Amino acid sequence: MATSRLPPATLTLKQFMRRQQVLLLYRRILQAIRQVPNDSDRRYLKDWAREEFKRNKNATEEDTIRMMITQGNMQLKELEKTLALARS
Repeated sequence: MATSRLPPATLTLKQFMRRQQVLLLYRRILQAIRQVPNDSDRRYLKDWAREEFKRNKNATEEDTIRMMITQGNMQLKELEKTLALARS
């Protein structure tokens, strides 16, 4: 039987793609948070985002990860709408 030459911790293509989605979401959230005008609100939101991602970093179930990505995107859109309203 042939053994894999890949290390045991190697991600599958699907896992790799999900990881990229999560990292992109995290970067987009942090970029949106940088636009928050109030320093204490900005710090609070940054800490909140960091803690949420840390708390869920060990999630492995595909459906759970997909659901969290969807929720994160909805929260990002809500933050972007709020920032747009604050600017106008």
